[in-house]
Amino acid sequence: MKLRRHYFISDNLDDLEAFEEELEASGVVKPQIHVFSLNDTEIAQHEHLNYVQSFLKKDVVHSTKLGALIGICVAALSLFTAHRLGWTESGAGWIPFIFLAIALFVFCTWEGGLIGIETPNYNFTRFAEALENDKHLFFIDLRPSQEAILNEALKSHPQVKAAGTGSANPSWLVVLEDRIPRFFKHTFP
Repeated sequence: MKLRRHYFISDNLDDLEAFEEELEASGVVKPQIHVFSLNDTEIAQHEHLNYVQSFLKKDVVHSTKLGALIGICVAALSLFTAHRLGWTESGAGWIPFIFLAIALFVFCTWEGGLIGIETPNYNFTRFAEALENDKHLFFIDLRPSQEAILNEALKSHPQVKAAGTGSANPSWLVVLEDRIPRFFKHTFP
C-alpha cells in the first residue's frame, strides 16, 4: 500500500506534541510521524515527539544511492572500454578489469556517501527558510484510509499550517519500525 507524506509547519512544539498524541490516539503509529527542527535542544524537552535523527537530516542515503548508480555506469564503461580495445585478450584476461570495475563502483558509492554527509537531506531543502526562522517541520506518512484522521485532527490545531505533500517511506519500513520495538518490549521486558 502506497503512503503519502503530508508536511506541516509550526513554531509551537507544545501544539505539535498534542497534535502527534491526538493522531496516535486515533490509530496512526509513531513511525509514521516525525518532527524536524534545527533546534535539537528545544525538541529534546518534548519527550513524546518523534524527532528526525541527525543522520537522516543529511543526504547520506540518497547521495550514496546516486553514487552507486554512477559507480555502476563507470564500472560498465570501464569493462566495455577494456573489451573494445582488446585489453581483455591478454594473458591476464578479464580479472584485472573486473577488479578495476569493482573498485570504481565502490569508490563512487563511497564518494556519494561522503558528499551526502555534507549535504542537507533533499526532502527538506524546500523548507530550509522556515527551519532557519525557528519553525519546525512536522510530517506524517499516511495510508489513504487515514486521511480522514488527519483532517479531523487538524481542526483542533489551527497553528499547524499545511506545507505540501511528497513521497513517503515505504509502508513495509513503517510496519517494521513499529513492530520491531514492540517485539523486543514484549519478548525481553
